[in-house]
Amino acid sequence: MYSRKQIFLVATLIAGLLTLPWGLLQPRVLDDLRNTIFDNFQRMSPRAYDPEAPVRVVGVDEESLQAYGQWPWPRTRVAALVDRLVDMGAAAIAFDFIFSEPDRASARKLVEALPETKLRVELARLVAKTPDSDEIMAKAIGRGPVVMAGTLAPEGQKSYPAKVGFATAGDDPLPFLYAFPAAVLPLAPFIESSRGLGVTNWISDRDLVVRRVPLLMRLGETVAPSLALEALRVAQGAETLVVRSSNASGETAYGAQTGVNAVKVGSFEIATGAEADVRPRYAFSDPRRNISAKAVLEGRAPRSEIEGRIIFIGALAVGIGDVRATPLEPIVPGVDVHAQIVESLTSGALLSRPDWGPGLEAIVALVAFLATMPLLFAAPMTVSIVFPPLAVAALFGGAYYLFEKQGLLLDPAYPSLVIIGSYIVGAVTLWRSENSARRQVRNAFGKFVAPAVVDRLAENPELLVLGGETRDLTVLFCDLRNFSGISEGLSARDLTQFMNDYLTPMTDAILECDGTVDKYMGDAILAFWNAPLDVIDHPRKALAAALAMRASLVDFNVARARAAEAAGRPHLEARMGCGLNLGPCNVGNMGSTRRFDYSILGDNVNLASRLEGASKAFAIDIIVSGAVYDAAPDMAWLDLGHIVVVGRSEPTHVYALAGDAKFAETDMYVRWRTAHQEMLEHYLSRRFSIAAEQASELSRTVSGLWPGLYKALEKRYSGLERDGVQGDWSPVWNLTSK
Repeated sequence: MYSRKQIFLVATLIAGLLTLPWGLLQPRVLDDLRNTIFDNFQRMSPRAYDPEAPVRVVGVDEESLQAYGQWPWPRTRVAALVDRLVDMGAAAIAFDFIFSEPDRASARKLVEALPETKLRVELARLVAKTPDSDEIMAKAIGRGPVVMAGTLAPEGQKSYPAKVGFATAGDDPLPFLYAFPAAVLPLAPFIESSRGLGVTNWISDRDLVVRRVPLLMRLGETVAPSLALEALRVAQGAETLVVRSSNASGETAYGAQTGVNAVKVGSFEIATGAEADVRPRYAFSDPRRNISAKAVLEGRAPRSEIEGRIIFIGALAVGIGDVRATPLEPIVPGVDVHAQIVESLTSGALLSRPDWGPGLEAIVALVAFLATMPLLFAAPMTVSIVFPPLAVAALFGGAYYLFEKQGLLLDPAYPSLVIIGSYIVGAVTLWRSENSARRQVRNAFGKFVAPAVVDRLAENPELLVLGGETRDLTVLFCDLRNFSGISEGLSARDLTQFMNDYLTPMTDAILECDGTVDKYMGDAILAFWNAPLDVIDHPRKALAAALAMRASLVDFNVARARAAEAAGRPHLEARMGCGLNLGPCNVGNMGSTRRFDYSILGDNVNLASRLEGASKAFAIDIIVSGAVYDAAPDMAWLDLGHIVVVGRSEPTHVYALAGDAKFAETDMYVRWRTAHQEMLEHYLSRRFSIAAEQASELSRTVSGLWPGLYKALEKRYSGLERDGVQGDWSPVWNLTSK
């Protein structure tokens, strides 16, 4: 036995190896769990929407689509929308649409689509005198503070025409920015006329939820600002973005290049992550943020909702397909996300995952680990049980407090998992050590008593007395046929191997059907159901065990036949006989005060044994009493009539088990049972010759184990016909041998 100190040291080592490195490796599942926790923090405390926020979304909504038709609209209508917003004093107008192709609805495109006719030539001449719709839109863009949208992509244009200048302080930020090889951009006239060009990319996690948004990305050596950042810049009239990275003035990184620290745009200095990314604190979608494009075009939008504000133009209609998922909502228009980013930037409502966060989490996890293990082994049970949930609650409460008050994202999951993992490992180790002596007792008793009985005795030691109780049990008695013939010529070692090979599958069949093996008597097995524990529907489970034993014996004989053929010796097939009975039995500890066993006694046990003997007379393997038949009438049965077994005076109605309930529904069985019943009715009516003929016919038509049954019945019926019967003849078969 190991000392408690040794066990503590081993448990501490195992728990440390299983829990601490896991957080340092940062597997994806831990990152997913962390995101789920942070998302729930946001749902518990979302950013409240401020109707005075300097951002509005002018949306192509369902109302606008009904009024002006499906998207995309003609560029002339888009130009009119821009003109309206410029006239109403918008500080910046940012498109969440990428106009990368010429207007398909322009007059020139429509004329080009016509077949080659004189009419097409005339229309082309007239259209050539009118301004192109893309030119009209480019002029509208040039009249106002418009920001166009592009997106960085794997394929597309290989250069990015940035509209803003950049100044850097500290390390070069380019190596830290998300890079792409190409871009999808608006038409060149739109870019030239606009005051800003921003990209719509964001960083989606594995679940496609937008939690982090890069303010800066790059294509080659060119920095591309986000659409939200460009809109904020243009609204302030700023010409340059200032990027501060590690080792800048005031940013001590001790020479290490740790990434971007902040981006300054106009009067706003925005703290960022190492990849120039931010984490917005989202608000729920609010209809006050949105204005219908139709209302703007018709002059119904209040000027106060436009003047001096940053306006995003995008899709609000679900059918257009520009939707995203945020920590608060599974479906949000993409343009709404851009607007919320600007709201977070201008209000300072950004979340921060500090670079020192993982280090602090690792220290907290280590402290929690070092506190959990000694408490588990040294403190009273009440303290050790209460500590883990209280510690986990404190970690989550502290993390939520820092989120609510400071906007900090610190992970309580990893330290909590360390506490839980350490507690489980330590508790299991402690439990195993403290139960070592008890397990030794269980193992010793398990050699003589069924495992269920051992468990019951361990919980209730007072049961270790002589005596028992009366319970309704299903009893199975099984014996091996022609055992003397099989064992003849076998050595003691071979005979032992034979018995082990036979008894193992038979026992497994019983135990797998919730039975208890009472004892082995040479080649015989006594088993019962419904003790020491209650077994629901125990007669049916006993029948299932008997059928499984029948199937196992077939496999056993096949394996022995192959082995005999390989060894060049004759093979004698093993057969069994099973008797099953149901009724009250006395069950409990039987024996002496020095040695006792958990066993069963009673007349119903004896009847099961006699039924096994009766199976020899019928030349079948499974025979049951009427009580068992009544408990499971839907099984496939063959009525054998009444018999009187040796040692009893009262007749017993017996049945042969042909198969399970599924087999009982087959046409083959129904025809077989019908023929069998007709034979039995002739016998009961003393028409023995007809019964014998039908038994002979059945012996030729059935297969497997069953020809022997009908040969035995044919012999009995023929003998009765030959000897004749007089007076009060009884159909009960009096058996004269066991």
